[in-house]
Amino acid sequence: MFEFIRKHQRLMQILLALLIVPSFVLVGVSGYQDRGGAADGVATVDGKKITQQEWENAQRRQIEQARQMMGAQFDQKLFDTPEAKQAILDNLVAERAINAEVARTNLTVSDSVLIKAISDIQQFRKPDGSFDKEGYYAALAAQGMTEPQFNARMRHDMAVQQLVGSIQQTAFAPRTVSNRLSDINDQEREVQELVFPAANFTAQVKVTDDMLKAYYDKNAALFQVPETVKAEYVVFNADAVEKQVTVSDAEIADAYNKNKARFLTPEKRNASHILINAKADAKPAEDAAAKARAQAILDELRKNPADFAKVAKAQSQDPGSAELGGDLGTIEKGVFVKPVEDAIYGLKEGEMSGLVRSEFGYHIIKVTKVTPAVQKTLEEAKPEIAAELKKTKMSSKYSELAETFSNTVYEQADSLKPVADKLGLTIETADGLTRTPNPALGSSPVNNEKFLKAIFSNDALTNKRNTEAVEVAPSTLVAGRVVSFKPASKRPFEEVKGLIVQRVTQEEATRLARQAGEAKLAAARASGDAAGFGDVKVVSRTRQPTINETAALAVLKADTSKLPAYVGVELPGQGYGVYRIVKVSQPAQPDTARRQQEAAQIASAVGGGETYGFVEALKHKAKAKINVKPADLGVKQEQ
Repeated sequence: MFEFIRKHQRLMQILLALLIVPSFVLVGVSGYQDRGGAADGVATVDGKKITQQEWENAQRRQIEQARQMMGAQFDQKLFDTPEAKQAILDNLVAERAINAEVARTNLTVSDSVLIKAISDIQQFRKPDGSFDKEGYYAALAAQGMTEPQFNARMRHDMAVQQLVGSIQQTAFAPRTVSNRLSDINDQEREVQELVFPAANFTAQVKVTDDMLKAYYDKNAALFQVPETVKAEYVVFNADAVEKQVTVSDAEIADAYNKNKARFLTPEKRNASHILINAKADAKPAEDAAAKARAQAILDELRKNPADFAKVAKAQSQDPGSAELGGDLGTIEKGVFVKPVEDAIYGLKEGEMSGLVRSEFGYHIIKVTKVTPAVQKTLEEAKPEIAAELKKTKMSSKYSELAETFSNTVYEQADSLKPVADKLGLTIETADGLTRTPNPALGSSPVNNEKFLKAIFSNDALTNKRNTEAVEVAPSTLVAGRVVSFKPASKRPFEEVKGLIVQRVTQEEATRLARQAGEAKLAAARASGDAAGFGDVKVVSRTRQPTINETAALAVLKADTSKLPAYVGVELPGQGYGVYRIVKVSQPAQPDTARRQQEAAQIASAVGGGETYGFVEALKHKAKAKINVKPADLGVKQEQ
């Protein structure tokens, strides 16, 4: 991988986010000067406040997104730092500044471009490539958004992409810079190797009892056996609740009858259009010219309706649909501006409209297909309704039973049997629990930091009482009870003596190998002699190392202003290596495709810098001001 990108992975991740994330997250480094009071909100942008609640909501959203992305590796402590909170506040300020500029410049996105963007979202596509309407509505429902809300959000985000993307796309890096960096990346170094294996010095090692005892005492932690607990435990989760929840046919029928409209698949319409641009505030002469052109096209189409797609491709000024013969795809209500939507839903299949004026200009619309509305029957909707009613009941029942679980393990703390009997739970056993999670136990509910803290509490260990109900995952509670406890101990010397002999022997052999290697390195540097070194090998950043990877890194970092150059490296687990660098050159045939990719990556990095500067300028233009004091974030102030 390209060395520059490898060393700036965090930068590249931020730049990538700028290019592909709809809601722009721009981590800035805002100063704390010129701050107002708490009454001004935590920040002010373009004369509008960012409230404490908005900031906290943004933090919660960030945490939830990270939880979903990282899964078991999620650690909330990463988001509880002053730096994380400051970054989220900076993100909000940057986003508001960009929004203000979008509003000032009246950036917008046409209906056809919006429709195409939504239809191109892979999440909403079926395996055959068609639009997945049910998946689309399900995704919106999961986010708590209506279709008009989603469309407005998409339209806004695409306008923001136009604004910020224009800066990113116009950035470039001088060819001399990219060539120089690629030359460094391509550089080849011819090197000779002389390895002093530690194994060759093993016979010289004399291990004494004093050496073994000293190692045993110095490395006591290596031979420590941690304290362990054998525990009983019970798990209360959604499975336990589900056993106690049922849904009747009468409840399902009642829910269906009250929400019939929800199970109605509305009428679908496919339409095409031809647009002649004319702004809403166009001068009369410009408007008249656009209308006359549109009327001429309409007159032509009335003579030859079958030529609609051909004429749209040649005449329409809507770039999003013209190349598709004017095709707008499947039309949903609430997506297009009112005059256009009314015209589409006022035509029969195959009919063509007259001129329709919208804020974008004059449209000629043709409905190409009408799919009638379909009402799901009760039997068809039954599985979906049953699942939803059960989920709702379980949510309510969970709170009730969770309280019962917590109270029972606390009030009858001498045994887990009462709570198991009351809620139909199974008492399980886990042995060898330690104070910290054990990777071998994986996602076991008892392999949780909070539970382990509870089971190793003084009350649980000394009095053998139930732990409190501990939430180890969303909607999952665990309570435990200590069955037996083994205190920490140190493995006896005689038990580990054999292992210590091996380690001391290895350490001493490695030390002798290093001494011999360093002596050879000093002699070679003094004389330039190549005696003892092996055949020449080529080392490069773009190829798999032909020598030990640790040695390859050292060779590539070595000063080669004077050749031959020498470098000595301790090779982990092997011994010591001495390397003689005899030539530095460029490859005879550079990888042109890779160098082009590298140039693009460098340009992207430059674009990221310019985008950051642009956003900072927008923040200044919007008079952005952070009103939170450093102490509120836990940030140490500079002296």
